Amino acid sequence: MLFNSIEFIVFFLPLTLIVFFQIGGRGQHRLAVAWLVFASLFFYGWWNYSYLILLVSSILVNYFIGNLLQRKNTKNKQEKPHLKKNKQSINQRLSRKALLVFGIVLNLSLIGYFKYANFFVNTINEIVKTDIVLQRIILPLAISFFTFQQIAYLIDAYQQKTEEYNFLDYCLFVSFFPQLIAGPIVHHKDIIPQFYKKNIYKFRLENLSIGSTIFILGLFKKIVFADSIAIYATPVFNSAAQGNPPTFFYAWGAALAYTMQLYFDFSGYSDMAIGVARMFGIKLPLNFNSPYKSINISDFWRRWHITLSNFLRDYIYIPLGGNRRGKLRRNLNLMITMLLGGLWHGAGWNFILWGGLHGTFLICNHQWHSFRKMLGHDLKKHHWFSKIFGCLFTYLAIVIGWVFFRAENLNTAWLILEGMVGKHGIALPSLIANKLVPLKLLLESLGARFPEYGAQDFVLTYISLFILHLIVWFTPNTTQWLENYQPVIESKINHKLVKNNLINLWSQLRWQPSVLSGLIVGLLVFIITKTIVIAPASEFLYFNF
Repeated sequence: MLFNSIEFIVFFLPLTLIVFFQIGGRGQHRLAVAWLVFASLFFYGWWNYSYLILLVSSILVNYFIGNLLQRKNTKNKQEKPHLKKNKQSINQRLSRKALLVFGIVLNLSLIGYFKYANFFVNTINEIVKTDIVLQRIILPLAISFFTFQQIAYLIDAYQQKTEEYNFLDYCLFVSFFPQLIAGPIVHHKDIIPQFYKKNIYKFRLENLSIGSTIFILGLFKKIVFADSIAIYATPVFNSAAQGNPPTFFYAWGAALAYTMQLYFDFSGYSDMAIGVARMFGIKLPLNFNSPYKSINISDFWRRWHITLSNFLRDYIYIPLGGNRRGKLRRNLNLMITMLLGGLWHGAGWNFILWGGLHGTFLICNHQWHSFRKMLGHDLKKHHWFSKIFGCLFTYLAIVIGWVFFRAENLNTAWLILEGMVGKHGIALPSLIANKLVPLKLLLESLGARFPEYGAQDFVLTYISLFILHLIVWFTPNTTQWLENYQPVIESKINHKLVKNNLINLWSQLRWQPSVLSGLIVGLLVFIITKTIVIAPASEFLYFNF
């Protein structure tokens, strides 16, 4: 069941909300939580009910292991209250660590089998020229998200950062349908305590209006922006996958179109997840914060898929040593973390290379900052020119990376990148070239061709890209527009609007219950309705990860 489907919008969501508040409003809070768990499992099982066995088994096993770790913590404190943590007996330490390792290995084995078994077998066949046949394994939805979420819970239980949560609350923490399929990757301490607040079980019009507004904005991004620009990326990438090399303008058009498609698809889903959760009175963490406005690649990873970045930092990069053991070790830790981050996104060498590419970008960024420090520059001060240059340079690196992310394999990625540097020639529709005589003369000197076809698609591609880039770079994001109503869990991320004349204008247009806001949202709903009737619902890109 998709967030952008008729079944979800018209039937599932309203029914789930009505029953939840009817039960919760009568003081039956545990029953209301049970209803949400049931609804979430139904939502997950809509695609394939057999997936439910996997999800429920994962919840049961991880809750049991987490409880054992938590009880061992409590037992140790009760038996030896006078001893510090570092003086616990060796047997107790080994027992707890062995239990944690068992839990992590069990989770990784699960995701390894379903997500990476075919990839590893195919890789072995190619390297050693064997012919091992493994039946195609269907990837269960959301396995990467709920597995990482529970690994974090086990590690926190081992580090004595958890409490003995009620099983029903733990089930809802893992399966809560707004964030189950594609994130954000939520933390137990941020979500479970919210279920204990009595006020969430009483219907509040403010939560419904804020949540529905965020949901509508996300839905608009998905079906109007992401799906419409996808038609200019998909044919070129599919053609390249068949071995047809794209020319310069078509390669760039496809790469930029996919860059915008992924942005609005993931941004739209993140908004919709936050919006649906808010309708129930639950706040989710911010997961997307205008990443294409980043002034360097480190800034990008603080803005893109924020909860995954935090997980990789807290549970991989820092345990590896972070930046505490010198620059060489820091660079190695960064590369390992990003390679694993790439592998998390998909079982393919293109994803591993994408992760390695971003690891290289991050290392270069750190080296550049170290060089500037050596020159005595204040890294906290940014000149307007350096901001613009940094943003454009970072964006170019991101676009190149997305080519590997989108391509079906490395050969397809190389064909697209070769087209972007002009290796496969330049083609510009004659109808356009004849109106741009200076450009035509320049392109003729470079050996360009001017076909009689393709002018309409070419114009629509680049006009669409121009409009979407203006939206991405010069308008506030959803969190900023609803900033006065705290739509997400408070975080250290500064998403306040920077003060300048353009932003001051947007500040005056911040969302509030008013006729203007109602008209804007109503217009979006009208456009969405027309679009949904014409086009079938499409899956979100991050469903594949």
